[in-house]
Amino acid sequence: MSTPDQLSSLLQTHFGYASFRGDQRAIMESVMAGKDVLTLMPTGGGKSLCYQLPALASEGTAIVISPLIALMKDQVDGLNLNGIPAAFINSTQSQSEQNQIIASFQKGELKLLYLSPERLLAGEGAFFDVLKSGTISLFAIDEAHCISQWGHDFRPEYLQLKSLGKVFPKTPLIALTATADQRTQQGIMDNLEMRKPTLFKSSFNRENITYLVEPKHQSREKLLDFILDRPNEVGIVYCLSRKSTEQVAAFLEVNGVKALPYHAGLSQEQREKNQNDFINDNVQVIVATIAFGMGIDKSNVRFVVHLDLPKNIEGYYQETGRAGRDGLPSTALLFFGRGDAIMLQQFINSGDPEQAVVLNNKLQEMVRFGESTQCRRKLLLEYFDESYEPPCNNCDNCLRETEYMDGTEVAQKAISAVLRLKERFGTGYTIDFLRGSKSVKIREEHKSLRTYGVGKDLSKETWRFFFQHLIDMGYLSMSSGEYPTLKVPSKGILFIKNLEKLSLPVPPVGITKDKREEQESIVHSTPDLYEKLKVWRKKESEAKGIPPYVIFSDKTLLELTSFRPLEMDDLLLINGFGEVKCQRYGEPVLAILSAYCSENNLESNLPARKKPKKEKKRKAKSNQPTPTQMQTIELFANGLSLEEIETERQLAATTLEGHIAAGIEFGMIPLDLVMKEERVVPIREAIEQTKEPGLKPIKEQLGDDFSYSEIKWVSAYLKAGQNTD
Repeated sequence: MSTPDQLSSLLQTHFGYASFRGDQRAIMESVMAGKDVLTLMPTGGGKSLCYQLPALASEGTAIVISPLIALMKDQVDGLNLNGIPAAFINSTQSQSEQNQIIASFQKGELKLLYLSPERLLAGEGAFFDVLKSGTISLFAIDEAHCISQWGHDFRPEYLQLKSLGKVFPKTPLIALTATADQRTQQGIMDNLEMRKPTLFKSSFNRENITYLVEPKHQSREKLLDFILDRPNEVGIVYCLSRKSTEQVAAFLEVNGVKALPYHAGLSQEQREKNQNDFINDNVQVIVATIAFGMGIDKSNVRFVVHLDLPKNIEGYYQETGRAGRDGLPSTALLFFGRGDAIMLQQFINSGDPEQAVVLNNKLQEMVRFGESTQCRRKLLLEYFDESYEPPCNNCDNCLRETEYMDGTEVAQKAISAVLRLKERFGTGYTIDFLRGSKSVKIREEHKSLRTYGVGKDLSKETWRFFFQHLIDMGYLSMSSGEYPTLKVPSKGILFIKNLEKLSLPVPPVGITKDKREEQESIVHSTPDLYEKLKVWRKKESEAKGIPPYVIFSDKTLLELTSFRPLEMDDLLLINGFGEVKCQRYGEPVLAILSAYCSENNLESNLPARKKPKKEKKRKAKSNQPTPTQMQTIELFANGLSLEEIETERQLAATTLEGHIAAGIEFGMIPLDLVMKEERVVPIREAIEQTKEPGLKPIKEQLGDDFSYSEIKWVSAYLKAGQNTD
């Protein structure tokens, strides 16, 4: 077995990373110790490394079971570029090509071999005999949720993979997925007959993704505005039907956006062409059904839009997870409409009754997510059994500058209507009842009730917003089941009896702006350098016939733009630049950077980064501010106020307040420059007395006289003191 130092060395040499993330090292060491492992890790969290590095460090070949050809090709291209011998076998190859790869495997020349489940199991397991003729280090099963009947993408043929443990009882098996609730996790372990498996569950929180939900009204026009606001960003737009993908792609093309459709009804040749055009940055947008994307490794997808409602949270999370795999700020926009939910429910109910129960419950969770006024991130993470303390300040509900109104009368009408209807109807019927609908679906006996028609002054959309907020606040609740109905819990009953004053938010107008300031500020400071690097990457990718992001991710280009390394050794400080890529691409990249710095009288910006690289513990912070934080700190140190910096940098006030907190924590900004002593003392006392995590309990103790930013600044000051002990 490799030592920890050897693992770290291989990580830097072949992948260009200075440290492991989260549980990566522990996962690798478990696999290399011969244990079966189930790994839950979000898309972009580094799942692939968990089997690629053990494969590199172990004797023999790792067999990777992967469901899609596109994923195999992307990963094999990337591995070969990093100096790791890898190959795949699939239906696109001739028998002669497959035989050559099998011969390489038998000679021990490959570190990883990718196969589809169908190829592995073809001929009643005849391929097992081929595998027995070589040395296998481990089995890795990607997209493992396909194995469980409780998963959102269950495939019955995957159940045959349980034979792996019987045929190769001494070979460790690692199953990996980004989407699995507890029931699905157990289904994976049971169906694979894993031997005393170790479960590693990373946080599902994708901090770099902004989650936005917008009412499905004039959605195509809103989509066009959203994309036109991002002329240099690529993205995926998901639709439910094949027809919609073609219509939306045509609509975008007519309006100046390079877009192509992708769905199972296109010929294989056309699908491959459209997918490759998107992967190689020849088009800005791919408009697709869910047939597109599983396993697509494109790291620079900046936005994912759902024009139609996904069937479940798992599918939504997996699809939105295709944005921002490189860790840079990205956006997930969902256009939500109840009509989609009704259509999906009809489709579900036309299938197997037992499976329909599972799928209907999952659909209702998706509807709850779309309608909620709570923090979107909190809802997502709670679905995957992970607690989260809002606000995240990176979803529409947390980002929105909310105005409040006296909602006492609105709440009284809503709760009274539910009670008058004896808690037997859902939100849609109750809203129609409140608005005095003349529809035949409104029962005659209900039209004589006092509450009928008392809410005709508000639109359906507005009423739905208020109902959801009352549910989130606990004044109303929803029953479970195929047809959920509104209920009035004890909190709602007490409100009706006492009619205490109740504040409700004013319904929002327009799409909430997301957070893309940080990488934009870096690019905007030297846009021509970033563009030169992109042009070089594109030419290099075309020459080698591989996607640009396989050469280097956008994150690597941004670091090159920001830090401008001018020596070969300095390139190793850039994420994604290992020794192999330094040898391969170091000279042309340094030539671009050197010429640019010479022409613009600039120097390298790397000195602050030249510190001994130590592996960080989980969730550890870096030992210096980020480049964008430093820009704010320097402006503040030069005497500019926060308002002046906001104008100068065009960043949100909350972002800049976070930058100031970083300056305080790293000892670059004295606390007394931003706060008076008399305000520090009570905040410090509240922090020391509060045992609950997060800022919210501290804020509740202090009251409205103190702001969240002040609490952040004092917390940063206290952290600075702890770090120097």
